[in-house]
Amino acid sequence: MGARTGEQYLERLNSTTPTVYVNGEKVTSRIADHPAFRASARTYAELFDLQSGEEHREALTFVSPTSGDPVGISFLVPRSEDDLRRRREGAAVWARHANGFLGRSGDYMNSALTALSTAAQFFGRADPVFAERIAAYYEHVREADLLATHTLVPPQVNRAVPASAQGGGQLAARVVEERPDGIVVRGARMLATLAPIADEMLVLPSTLLRNSPEDAPYSYAFAIPTDTPGLKLYCRSPLHRGGSAFDEPLASRYDEMDAVVVFDDVFVPNDRVFLLGHPDLCNAFYTETGAGQLMTHQVVTRTLAKTEFYLGLAASIADAIGIGGFQHIQQDLAELISYVEIEKALLRAAESDGSRNAEGVFLPKWEALNAARNWYPTQVSPRLGEIVRTFSASGLMALPSEADFEGDGREDLDTYLQSATLPAKERARLFKLALDASVSGFAGREALYEYFFFGDPVRMAGALVSSYPLDPLKDRVRELLHRDG
Repeated sequence: MGARTGEQYLERLNSTTPTVYVNGEKVTSRIADHPAFRASARTYAELFDLQSGEEHREALTFVSPTSGDPVGISFLVPRSEDDLRRRREGAAVWARHANGFLGRSGDYMNSALTALSTAAQFFGRADPVFAERIAAYYEHVREADLLATHTLVPPQVNRAVPASAQGGGQLAARVVEERPDGIVVRGARMLATLAPIADEMLVLPSTLLRNSPEDAPYSYAFAIPTDTPGLKLYCRSPLHRGGSAFDEPLASRYDEMDAVVVFDDVFVPNDRVFLLGHPDLCNAFYTETGAGQLMTHQVVTRTLAKTEFYLGLAASIADAIGIGGFQHIQQDLAELISYVEIEKALLRAAESDGSRNAEGVFLPKWEALNAARNWYPTQVSPRLGEIVRTFSASGLMALPSEADFEGDGREDLDTYLQSATLPAKERARLFKLALDASVSGFAGREALYEYFFFGDPVRMAGALVSSYPLDPLKDRVRELLHRDG
């Protein structure tokens, strides 16, 4: 079939029969039409439609090597720097359409599958059949243009002990039976963003495993449809409160649902099991397959689009209320401009300094991407909302709703809520956007999501330091200290 349209995505989603719980309700059909998921499903449908539109078809698709159909560019195996650029340009189309607010757009997990499909030597260290399975699964997802998400870590019960000891080993998702035709999985995982409106769920290695018998049941990688029998999704409360795009401009479009995943003796057939046992390989799953590089390449492309959006929003607020000439405002705008240009530079450096791995895949340079993924959550993301709040100040505190502009107080609103450059309703529309980007529940979730996107920033920083080639730099210091004067 190749690249899908939005209508095809929605039709398939409504034909599935998942088990989803949201706000005390059990939902098992027509997920795309449910009020809790309808808006985000249609936003994802817009992304699929971009693939077939005249303006972006070339950037978002390439010709399948097997079917000859156009398929998503995020499935392109990069063999050159130009291929990396093509992947980035395609990811940028989706990221800009969603202004960076969709952390689980399809190209994220597609990037992982693309790298994994080429890692025959890695999977062969366990069993060549795993390499065959992941390659076949990648082709299946590519040709059907399926939307995949993944579920990450064990339930947060007692962080002082490993997953195998949570609740006496009875809580974290684990393999409880190995059968001739597959495995049976029981337990829970979090955090499955997008799961209710995804086609597939990838259950891949997450936290580090010890090479011990206790960790063996937690050493796996597999994929299942989101309506697999026994799979249950427990969603958080929606952040979109039902308001219009005027009143909730971001939440009404981009509220990606997060869910706890419960595996109630879920059967996974052999052809969907990509690794079983081998905790050492599970721990190296992202670093030695190239998946980490291609996924992070997509993420930095997305966060660049998000930073650009906040720069545009801050500049629009400054224009609207006449503060653009103040030096402290210009200083903050300059800070945002610097963030945008640094992210661009890190992306280009990762591409231009990339290299081919043993499988002939041209991967972006990890050091540049690793710096970006450590820098953005702690240094950039927290400042985006902070700057918008600073610019907007009390203007965020007393915003009438869209309905108020249709009432008999419209004359007062037009008089007293106008701005230097905008009539009252357009000023309110802009500041509602600022509210949703910096203060609302949606904004709070975004801040938390970005901060922990790749895991605990403290541990990430430690991993960055331990993996960075510091010895040559220390050698230069020693050389200077002992250089003849």
